[in-house]
Amino acid sequence: MSNSPTAPHLWHRLLDVLRCPLCGGALAPPQGEPALFETLRGVKSLGCADGHSFDVARQGYLGLLAGSTNAANADTADMVTARTDFLKAGHYEPLARALAGTVAELCPPGGTVMDAGAGTGYYLATVLDALPEAVGLGLDVSKFALRRAAGAHPRAGVATWDIWKPLPVRSGAADVVINVFAPRNGPEFRRVLGPDGSLVVVTPTARHLGELTGTLGMLSVDAAKEDRLHRTLSGHFRQERNDVVEREIAMTDQSVRDLILMGPSAHHLGPEEVHRSVASLSTPLPVTVSFLVSVYRPH
Repeated sequence: MSNSPTAPHLWHRLLDVLRCPLCGGALAPPQGEPALFETLRGVKSLGCADGHSFDVARQGYLGLLAGSTNAANADTADMVTARTDFLKAGHYEPLARALAGTVAELCPPGGTVMDAGAGTGYYLATVLDALPEAVGLGLDVSKFALRRAAGAHPRAGVATWDIWKPLPVRSGAADVVINVFAPRNGPEFRRVLGPDGSLVVVTPTARHLGELTGTLGMLSVDAAKEDRLHRTLSGHFRQERNDVVEREIAMTDQSVRDLILMGPSAHHLGPEEVHRSVASLSTPLPVTVSFLVSVYRPH
């Protein structure tokens, strides 16, 4: 990922985007801490004028959720490790490049990109590489994923948050919201986007991983998923375009294991069961990866 220098003013732009989740006030470092800093690692906490304070973890992510962030559907430490290894192998790089190209067409110079469900920050970092002056804010419920995301890009800040809740973001602050395989909160996405903003959603098509779903007991993609997505967002957005990104890739047995263990199937299949199932495959195995990149505009 890019190691371009980060000017302090870029971080002040991100502070202007964030809002206290309890009262909606602006967030800033406590009095006495450095006023200029390059990453969240430069401060120990952020707070608002009403006295609400939120710690910055030593890994560099902001903890906005009160209590445990280890929700039942959040990525576990093992899932994050598997996802990191899988993405490092480059299997989803064509998707990341396509997403970055789409966002680069939509985001104005020096804009703000919010990643709702940022995971390890892989996609947000690729997008920011294509937007030299933009800043990014990643939100995710998994502290294990955000430990990785905090270092994914020098112009991105990340924080714990549940996407189903009202977002800790100023209304109209985002130029583009990206949502990759994550929950979709249509009303909140609409609120945080400016009037000329764009929502870019990535979902798997029914062809995605077709060679594996039946063989290994993985969760398959519902054929009605695209219709549900449109209905979910239609009250707040109009669909502008759909682009299909599809490739056939050769996967090793390790890549197949990582693929299963990094996603929702990991909540249903144990590691031993996965290892036994993958051992029966003849690898390298040709596998179809197929995604829909959908662009929405606010009503």
